Amino acid sequence: MERNAKHEPMLLTVNSIPPGCGDRALIKQVYINLLSNAVKFTRNRETAHIEAGGYSDGNEVVYYVRDNGVGFDMQYCDKLFGVFQRLHSADDFEGTGVGLAIVQRIVHRHGGRVWAEGKIDQGACIYFTLGVSK
Repeated sequence: MERNAKHEPMLLTVNSIPPGCGDRALIKQVYINLLSNAVKFTRNRETAHIEAGGYSDGNEVVYYVRDNGVGFDMQYCDKLFGVFQRLHSADDFEGTGVGLAIVQRIVHRHGGRVWAEGKIDQGACIYFTLGVSK
């Protein structure tokens, strides 16, 4: 994951991540996509802050990846997980527009759910669950 040519610092914090049950390769892909997005959308920050973690919320475990990047307007949140739906110009941020759609498909395959919160120029947080293990 390449930062821009100025080599701004990136602070990556990995908090406690509770155990979960799922296909190792697919869950790895979820994290690759989410962390790659966080790096991409924080690249113009003087210091990028990226955080991953998880917590128990009642009967489910919630996992997240949060950043202080460009964020997005919550008005368009429903478009985030659509194939080829982009909220930022391809000229500004590279990518195919399928990363979050893949995340959603994997999470749903595991019986979980995925959602996002963000504010323009204040970052974003993508949350997901993996359903109940059997």
